[in-house]
Amino acid sequence: MLEITLEVNGTSYKVDVEPNWTLLRVIRDVLKLKGTKCGCATGDCGACKVLLDGAAVNSCTVLARNAVGKKITTIEGLSQGGELHPIQQAFVEAGAIQCGFCTPGMIITAKALLDRNPDPTEAEIRAALDNNLCRCTGYVKIVAAIQLAAARLRGENPLSPLLPGERDRDISVVGQQSGQVEAWAGLKPLNWQPGPEGTLAGGQPTGPGGLEEWPTGSAPGDQQQAGPSGLPDGGAGLRQVGKPTPLKDAAAKATGRLTYVGDMELPHMLHGKILFSPVPHARIKSIDTSAAEALPGVRAVATYLNSPRVAYNSALRYSGHNIPRNEYIFDEKVRFIGDRVAAVAADDEETAARALKLIKVEYEELPAVFDPEEALKPGAPEIHPGGNLAATVKAEAGDVAGAMATADLVFTDRITTPRVTHAAIELHACLAEYSNGKLTVWSANQNIFATRLILAEVLGLPLNKVRVIKPPVGGAFGGKLEAVLEPVAALLALKTGRPVRLELTRREVMVSTRTRYAAVFYLKTGLKRDGTIVAQEIKAVMDKGAYATSALNVTSAMNDKAFKLYRIPNLRITALPVYTNNPIGGAMRGYGSPQLMAAREMHLDHIARALGRDPVDFRRQNLVRPGDINPRFNKTLGNCRPLDCLEEGAARFGWEEKRRRPKDTGRYRRGIGVASGNHGTGVFGVHVDLTTVALKMNEDGSCTLFTGNQDLGQGSSTALSLIAAEVLGLELDQVEVVEADTELTSWDVGTYASRVTWVGGNAAKKAAEKVREQLLEEAARLLAEPAGELELGGGYVYVRKNPVKRVSLGEIVIAAQQGPDQREIKAYESYHSVFGPGSYAADFAEVEVDTETGAVRVLNFVAAHDVGRAINPLQVAGQIEGGIQMGLGYGLSEELQIDPATGRVLNPSLKKYHLFKAADMPHIDVILVEKGEEHGPFGAKSIGEAATVAVAPAVVNAVADALGLEFNDLPVTPEKILTALGKQV
Repeated sequence: MLEITLEVNGTSYKVDVEPNWTLLRVIRDVLKLKGTKCGCATGDCGACKVLLDGAAVNSCTVLARNAVGKKITTIEGLSQGGELHPIQQAFVEAGAIQCGFCTPGMIITAKALLDRNPDPTEAEIRAALDNNLCRCTGYVKIVAAIQLAAARLRGENPLSPLLPGERDRDISVVGQQSGQVEAWAGLKPLNWQPGPEGTLAGGQPTGPGGLEEWPTGSAPGDQQQAGPSGLPDGGAGLRQVGKPTPLKDAAAKATGRLTYVGDMELPHMLHGKILFSPVPHARIKSIDTSAAEALPGVRAVATYLNSPRVAYNSALRYSGHNIPRNEYIFDEKVRFIGDRVAAVAADDEETAARALKLIKVEYEELPAVFDPEEALKPGAPEIHPGGNLAATVKAEAGDVAGAMATADLVFTDRITTPRVTHAAIELHACLAEYSNGKLTVWSANQNIFATRLILAEVLGLPLNKVRVIKPPVGGAFGGKLEAVLEPVAALLALKTGRPVRLELTRREVMVSTRTRYAAVFYLKTGLKRDGTIVAQEIKAVMDKGAYATSALNVTSAMNDKAFKLYRIPNLRITALPVYTNNPIGGAMRGYGSPQLMAAREMHLDHIARALGRDPVDFRRQNLVRPGDINPRFNKTLGNCRPLDCLEEGAARFGWEEKRRRPKDTGRYRRGIGVASGNHGTGVFGVHVDLTTVALKMNEDGSCTLFTGNQDLGQGSSTALSLIAAEVLGLELDQVEVVEADTELTSWDVGTYASRVTWVGGNAAKKAAEKVREQLLEEAARLLAEPAGELELGGGYVYVRKNPVKRVSLGEIVIAAQQGPDQREIKAYESYHSVFGPGSYAADFAEVEVDTETGAVRVLNFVAAHDVGRAINPLQVAGQIEGGIQMGLGYGLSEELQIDPATGRVLNPSLKKYHLFKAADMPHIDVILVEKGEEHGPFGAKSIGEAATVAVAPAVVNAVADALGLEFNDLPVTPEKILTALGKQV
């Protein structure tokens, strides 16, 4: 060990270090400054940035001994005296923070930039962020935040967080009452002009109250109850809902104070490591752990020989969920490179890593198959007993064969979509403790109650002896929906009787956790000569990878979406999830929709081109309308607005003008593309879709909301708080949220399927309304006035005709506690879905293609989304911008590449896996179509997954338009473009 002195945040520390210890390790593990995050440990993500003599550096690539004599500043050193640094404050205000894991590194980079360049251009900001990755935000609001901070540091006083960097950008809202649209900081967007009463922002005529009317007889439910928008009084008079609001925990994230699983430490904690298979398919002939067990500091080694032999499915949702179970904590057979072989718990990470190298494994290698279509052929290596077809999942409406036979025109395509990784910046991590007969697990997880159920079943524990807690999560996108690490960490904790923290490396995350399914689509569409679609048949061969997990869930969800976007009376879709010796396909943002939408929207563009039709006009002809019927179930689609999205998006994009533009013929070719898309709102009709919210009033008039919903950075806790605050007339900071603890909060089916605002929001609204009733009832007693004459707002209940006569909520709570009934004012309310509407999008992309290099530059992107009602427009826009970043990568650059001969992942690092960076992002316009949805809380429906489903086909269709070519294989990389152009790669 070496003794060195480091100056960190103005304080000198003498520390003992090993010569090879990085500055990141010393900052986090020795000095316990956990605000500096680790997302890769290879210098590729920027989450670990610190200032070293004023320069932003990746602390994971700097040896601690080389930082001696230099001034080190971490995120904790920026805020002074409890006051946020102007950069931190700007990140909060501008909505630049979602999961928050990348935020400290982003702020450090911004600090270094603004110290050397007080007035950077947008291009200079984006260039400075080149080594900082974000998977949540799409960088739009990060750039805006840095411009805002720069202006303030220069002594300027900008009026709105969105003013800097947003000068050419118009985030608009369509469908609210005239005069009710606000920008994030209380200012209207620069290009926004209110129309006269009875018009939308764009000047279109509307129904009463400035809102478009439902088509007569087509909308579900009683419209008199909710108003034509599905909002009370058409949405007028709302104080909190619809108000752009930073996340409740944004300041904690901006200062690095928020504790993620990888930051957590318990007394006597051990460190876990997993040994992964180096071969794609084999039986374990022998495994010798004796040398590892003898290594000083090793406390347990687990293999299939000393682990429970209980089959489970890591994608379980609830008790009774009937899905295939062919996973074990450890098995005597491995089925892909990255499969689990053994695990070690040791005093420190180095000892655990050394122990893994001492485990001797003899493999009997078996034939392997890596192509899902090859895996279906007779004689293919069998990965699980019964063959490689995990299931046949089919959905159908009408007479497809008959309609296809009478169609005037029939078109076919074969289109492939890639395997991609979630790339959440937080690594997968889990901490487990077994004490006094009880297992407690802290997990970066999207479904704590299902995880509890899996652990109880596998480890033989009653449910009341298993507690699962979700701390803050640094991005998930479906990758943390399945129980991947929890069984291993829990088993090691049981074996050692000590806490065990298990955290994967970036390479391990990319190879051994979950991916988006790669797929092969066969599409066949029959049309009338006028372009009306009469029939469609889709077959999807889905690369499931080595285990069943979500095979039935993802394919069923994907199939369901096929019936909700276009008026196709005769439609059949068949999905075949197939076992291969590849990494496991699982849940990822969109849950099958991005694959389906990419294939179908590219296919429809091919048809439009063959017909000589404008792709927008072709879609306009065939899209569903409000009140249309789902032909599969003969049920209404509700207030579905894909046509509004198409029309508003095309107008904003300038589609007609750009389409009339002469085609380029030189080296650089411009093109435009469009795609429509849809996703669901919850899991109504598929399985249980239930949640429960508890709400209790406190003696000062504030309240606490308890929910099993899990905030993953998307802002669900803030949204639920806004809903409760709206009903109770409170301010946001008067609503505290306790979330996602199986011992403190009520059961919930999980945070997935874009269900939290829909189901959780309704539960919160229902509980708040019950509390409101109690407050008014108690106030009526105190004020000696009928409850019907009372109103609630501003922390008081007052007499509507005499507002001076009032009583505070705190006084009401105390009076209830001490009154005749001696009661608490509280509510415990469940809500289950009664309807599952779609959330719709139309995306427009403009690209420039370099025909010499094949490089694609996305210039402009317009995303119009039917969200029903934006509970928090700031975060809704942020979700859309982040979805665009993910979708652009899906279309143009991202693919987890597998060696077709060996099954080895070829690019398991963020350096080789090509995410879109800040400088790659286009100019973005976001349009929120807010026309309400019955049964939604204040008319809201989902956005999280819909944000990404139509992005990839829009941009690929734009590339095809630029070059006059067709592309059928995603992603459309420069190499594929050059090949299509007949040029040597």
